[in-house]
Amino acid sequence: MRKKSLLLLAVMGLALQGRSQVGPDITSWMQNTTATGYGGIVSNVQLVQYSATDVYISASCIPGYSIGPWTGDPNIPTNMNFVYKITRNPTPNTGTLTAVGLGHVGVWTNGVSIFNTQDAMSYMNMGKWNQNAYVFEGSSFDNCLGHPAPGGEYHHHVSPKCIYNTADSTHHSPIIGYAFDGYPVYGAYGYADTNGTGGIKRMKSGFQLRTGMVHRDTLPDGTVLTAPQYGPDVSSSFPLGSYQEDYNFVSGSGDLDVHNGRWCRTPEYPSGTYAYFTTIDAALNPTYPYTIGLTYYGIVQAGNTGPMGGHNTPPGGTTVYSSTTGVAQVDPKTFSPEVFPNPANYYVNLFIQPIASNNFTVTITDEAGKTVFTQKNVQPAIQYSFPVSTIPAGVYIMNITNEAISYSQKIVIAR
Repeated sequence: MRKKSLLLLAVMGLALQGRSQVGPDITSWMQNTTATGYGGIVSNVQLVQYSATDVYISASCIPGYSIGPWTGDPNIPTNMNFVYKITRNPTPNTGTLTAVGLGHVGVWTNGVSIFNTQDAMSYMNMGKWNQNAYVFEGSSFDNCLGHPAPGGEYHHHVSPKCIYNTADSTHHSPIIGYAFDGYPVYGAYGYADTNGTGGIKRMKSGFQLRTGMVHRDTLPDGTVLTAPQYGPDVSSSFPLGSYQEDYNFVSGSGDLDVHNGRWCRTPEYPSGTYAYFTTIDAALNPTYPYTIGLTYYGIVQAGNTGPMGGHNTPPGGTTVYSSTTGVAQVDPKTFSPEVFPNPANYYVNLFIQPIASNNFTVTITDEAGKTVFTQKNVQPAIQYSFPVSTIPAGVYIMNITNEAISYSQKIVIAR
C-alpha cells in the first residue's frame, strides 16, 4: 500500500509541475535555427512550443554532429519536418501495455528519432524471430551509431554516443530524449539507489541471453513452436543475440525493469520520475534492449507513431520557448514570412518566423490558378529553398496555409 501511495504522489507531483512551470520537458531540447548539418539542412530542434498539457518539438531529424557514411545503406537523410507531441503529464499504464513498434518510438533531445531494437525483418518472414537491428544493421551505422531509414529518417536504435559523453561514469547522465509516453530517456549512468544516493553507477538491463539455447523452437515466454515457425539454429552465422527472442527478461538481474527504466530521483526530477536509461557495457558498447524495452511504461498519446506519425498541429494559445531568450510569443496576426529573392531565377527561399503554428502547406499557382509547385509539412524557424527552374518565367502566387493561417504573396520568376 505504501508503494502505491508513493507512486500516486510522484505522479501527482509531476502533473502539478508540468502545469505550473517550465520544466525539463521544455528546456532539455537542443535548439538551433541557423547552423546546418548533413546536406546543408538546418540541424537539431528548430522550435519548442508548449501548453499546460503538451510540448511540441519541431525538428528536421538532422543532428548537429557529423554523420555518415553508412556502409551498404543506400538511403540518404532528408529533412523530415517533424512536429512531435510530448505529454507534460505522463501517466503509468495500468492496463494492457503498448508495444514499442517499428519506426520512431521517441525523440532524442536533438530532434533525431529513437527507433526500437528491430530492423523490421524476421526469419523467413514468419514474425516469430525478429531481427536485432544492432546485429543485422550495425555494419551500416556511422560513428555516432545512427543511419537513415528508407524515406530519409535518420535515427538511432542504440545509445547515441555523440549526444552525450558515454564515458563519463562520475556524473548522472543528462536527459537525452523523451519516449512517446512522455517519460524522459537518460544516458547510461544514474544514481546507484533510486532515492538519489549511493553514488553513480552504469545502469544494467534485466534482459539476459537465453544461454544454452541451441534450437530456436521456443519463445521467451515458453511457447513451443511448430514448423515452419522455427528460427535458425544458433551458429556462427546466427549467433545468440541475433534476434529479439534470444533474450529473456529476468526480474532483479539488473537495475532496470522490463521497459528498460525505473522509478527514481534524478537531477532534473528531484522528487522522482519514471525514467528510461540507455544501456551499454563496460567497454561502452550498446547492450540489449539499448533504449526502450519491448513495451512502454506509460500511456502513449496518438499522433506520433505509425506511418504518418510525427506531424502534429499545436492548438492555438501555445507558448514559444527559446533557450536563449526564455519565452517568446509571436502573434499569428503579424504573420509575415520572408520570401526571397523576388524576382527569383532557379530557387526561391522561404523563412517563417518562430510562431505558435506549424505544418504549413506551400503552393505556387500561376495566373490561371493552376498549381505548379507543392510542399507539405513546412515548419517555422527553418529556411527552405524551393527549386523553380522548371517553372516558366512569369508572375505567380505563393500560398502559405495551415488550419489557422492563410497567407499569399506575389512572386516573379525571371530568366
